[in-house]
Order: sequence, then C-alpha cells, then structure tokens
Amino acid sequence: MSQPRNIEQELDQLHNELRELKQLVLSLHDSRSMPQIENRSAPHTYTVEQLSHSQQQHNSQESELHYAGRYASTEGTTVWTPQRRSIGQLLDLDSDKSAKIIGALGHKQRLDIMKAVLAKPMSGPELVELLQMGTTGQLYHHTKALTGADLLQQDERGGAYFVPAHRKLPLLLLLAAASDLLDTSDYLAMTELRSEASQYFNKSEENYDPHQLLYAVMENAVMEHKAGYCSRIDVFLQKDGTVTVSDNGRGIPVREYASSGKSIAQTVMTDMSADRLRPSASHTAPGAESGIDIPSVNAFSELLSLEIRRENRVYRQDYRYGIPQTGLLTIGTTDETGTSLTFRPIAELFRSTFDPAVVSQHAAALQAANPTLTIQVNVGQ
Repeated sequence: MSQPRNIEQELDQLHNELRELKQLVLSLHDSRSMPQIENRSAPHTYTVEQLSHSQQQHNSQESELHYAGRYASTEGTTVWTPQRRSIGQLLDLDSDKSAKIIGALGHKQRLDIMKAVLAKPMSGPELVELLQMGTTGQLYHHTKALTGADLLQQDERGGAYFVPAHRKLPLLLLLAAASDLLDTSDYLAMTELRSEASQYFNKSEENYDPHQLLYAVMENAVMEHKAGYCSRIDVFLQKDGTVTVSDNGRGIPVREYASSGKSIAQTVMTDMSADRLRPSASHTAPGAESGIDIPSVNAFSELLSLEIRRENRVYRQDYRYGIPQTGLLTIGTTDETGTSLTFRPIAELFRSTFDPAVVSQHAAALQAANPTLTIQVNVGQ
C-alpha cells in the first residue's frame, strides 16, 4: 500500500526550489547587466563593476582595504594577522606627516639600506661593501635618519642593523605599492624628455623636425635587417600627419616579464633604459646633444599604435603621449612576421609635417648603404 502524499511538505520543497531558481536567474541577470571593464594598461588585472546609484552609496560606506602577510627571514617567520583600513580613513591621513614618511624613504640609498636589512640584519661595513657607498660616513648619514625615525635599529654600537618587527609589514606594503606603480617612473621620464626636447633636436630651428622621429624608427628596422631578419621596409605617409613604418623582421617579443607582468614589447616602447634588455637603435639629429630611440619617439607622439606579427599571431597596443591605452591585444592570426609602428608627432612641438621628397631621399640613402634591403615610400591619397 502506497504512503499518503504530504502535500504541505511538497509545496514547501517546491517553494524552496523556486526561490533558489529565482536567485540564480537574478545573479545571471546582474552579471550581464553590470559588465566588467578590464584594466587596460597595468600588468595586474582588476575589474570595475558598473553599479546602480543605491549600490554606489552602499559601497562608499563599506570601501575597505584588507591586507595580511607572512615573511620568512633568517630571524624566523613573521605572520601578520589580517588587517583592514577604511578607504575614508586612508584618504583622511595627515598629508604633511605622510609626505615626511614617504620623503624619508624617497632617497635611493636609504631605500637600498632598508631593502638590504629587510633581507637579513647587516653591519655597517657589510652595508658599505654591498651598496658600494665608499665610506662609513656616507652610510651613517642615512642610518642616523632612519634610526631616528624608528625605521631602523641597531643591536648595539657597531652591531648589525635590522628593521623592527612592527615596521616590516608596512615597509613591505610600501614596496608592494611601488611595484604596482613602477610604470609611472617611465612616464615621468617621458615627461622630462618632452620638457628637454631641445636636447634631441637642433636648437637653432624654429620648430622641431618630425623627420628625425621617423628616421629613428627606420633605423631600428635597418638594424633588424643587419641582423639578418628583415628584407623590406615600407613607409606610409598619411595626410592627417601620421606615418607608418612596417618591416618583415622577427617582430618584437611579446612574452611577459614574470617580475613585472609587463610585456617585452611594452618595455621596449616605454622604458628609457630598454636598450639594456633589447638593443634599440638610436638616431641623433644634426646639432642635437642626445639620440632618439623608440621610447623617445613614443614620448614625442600624441598617438602611437604598435602592431606585431609573430608566432602566427597579430598583436596590437595603442599609446597616447607614451602611456599605454590598452594591453597587448591579440587581434588576428597571420603567417607573416614583422613590426609596424604608426605614430603622429605632438603638434605643439612639431608644427611641420612629413615631406615625401625628404623621406624618399633618406630612404634612398639607406637603401644605397644596404643593397639587399628594399625600402618603399608610399604617400596616402
């Protein structure tokens, strides 16, 4: 004999299932109606959710920063319990005192000292030798300020320097924040470069010659030819003042550096000392003091687009005044290899445009010096 149905229990179960289904549908709707925007230029990924006005008000009251840490050193392992600070609390910090703290650590040698003793306690002579300071007097000048601020301590007179346990996490967090801001040092250098533009061009000219930027890009393609990987260079001059230099070389490497998460391509385009990582040809304008390389071209361009054809993929990254506007995007597939650089010089610095006759003359000279290289200059209609 079958058991009698418990209608009330079945209705409760059905009600619960419907409630769960409703929550699932709402969550799917929210995920679609609130698209996420990926960070375009920083190597560390984050997302920004598009929220309603009520959600924004709620979130503004609960915005917090959470952090914790675990640090193993020769002295043992230090574990910090999870901590949090409200964003409002951080934004209300005394600016004068905060500036003094950051300023105390803003000196390269002081930062080197702190990083060295964070790794392990070190004596004065050891620090002098490691950091190549030359004299203990120079070291004492910095350690005196750091010990006076309770950022550094010494076991005893003449003993090893070390960072107090309660200072380690804040200092490491500062270094972590600095690592996320390292790319800004490149952009600061580019800003300084633009303010010193006369060093890169003939000072006697009324305005700077944009052809010198083009010649620097062409020189890098010629360098790829001399290395045995490029047989053709195409130059495209457009009426809007942009110019494209395209070669059939290897293409700039696209892999990322594990330490920074930044691609080699972006490093080549933005790091003012990138020639240490990948040789970059430099062109010196007549009468100039300094040479123009690829990061310099980027800094002097209001718009720049990099296209790389490599490893059966086509990659692209856009810049404005040297600052990446996108990550290195994969935009297609190809059997070809090479690099194309399209840029438009800053109008305020370069009031003249590219002259096809001048460009053709320079291309002919380069081709004469490199007989196995084909250079074609194309003028847009």
